Amino acid sequence: MSQSPSNKDTADLKNLKALIIGGTGGLGRSVSRFLATSGAKVTVIGQTFRDEDLKNEISFVKCDLSSISESKRIAQTLDVSDTDLIIFTTGIFAARVKETTSEGLERDMAVSYLNRLSILKQIAPKLRSTKNSYGWVPRVFIFGYPGAGKLGAIDDLNQDKSYSFLTCHFNTVAGNEALVSVARERYSNVKFFGVNPGLVKTDIRKNLTGEGFFSRLFESAIGWFTPTPEQFAKGLVPTLISPELEDLNVIHLDAKGKPKAGSQGLTQDYARQYVEKSEELIKSKGIEI
Repeated sequence: MSQSPSNKDTADLKNLKALIIGGTGGLGRSVSRFLATSGAKVTVIGQTFRDEDLKNEISFVKCDLSSISESKRIAQTLDVSDTDLIIFTTGIFAARVKETTSEGLERDMAVSYLNRLSILKQIAPKLRSTKNSYGWVPRVFIFGYPGAGKLGAIDDLNQDKSYSFLTCHFNTVAGNEALVSVARERYSNVKFFGVNPGLVKTDIRKNLTGEGFFSRLFESAIGWFTPTPEQFAKGLVPTLISPELEDLNVIHLDAKGKPKAGSQGLTQDYARQYVEKSEELIKSKGIEI
């Protein structure tokens, strides 16, 4: 892509329908607010709604995204037949001591990756295959860190053999990059993209650093040299809705909407294996996806 579209392209999005999974905080919230204030009809899925000032522009669906079963149940109720944009932004950082959900899954994996796999299985086949009034078919953007060179511990996705918060986090990084590749193969009616937002000041690291003085100092330092979530959304969203993406051979984008190379070693075959292992993990906990 030669250049990201200018902000004038988002001046009037009254015909655009967007679904943001994890849009109640951090980057997801800034993206949902940017779209809503530009006229788009936005539905947000998350735990706590914080945008009462935009309650007429943003519809809210409450969901515990750490639960794969609940994520699936909510996904089954969604009408996405005329949805244009689906954006997965929900995520946390693995804790220093392993945290397990009520379903027996490592919490970071469940929140930051596995629910996306489950939700996509429900909604991707329901998305239309025709172009909208803006000239493109439905698009799904999966926020993660594609191109980070992380392949994950494919034989220990739930970190049952040994636990390291970094390995755990990298499992989600590899999973999301693999999911983009596999989804593009499984659901040819939809365009899938990975997004690497880089470093932005949000609450994503609180699960690791806590809420004390160190955490506040660390996030303040990040804020000195990185964009705010609002600046991030303003810079990225025009690319997400750009007609240019329709015909470009682009899989992953960086924070500015520029093409980003994938991770070396994360081949299509490896991506398939990774997603299949992830599905096996979910099923091993007695959860149908």
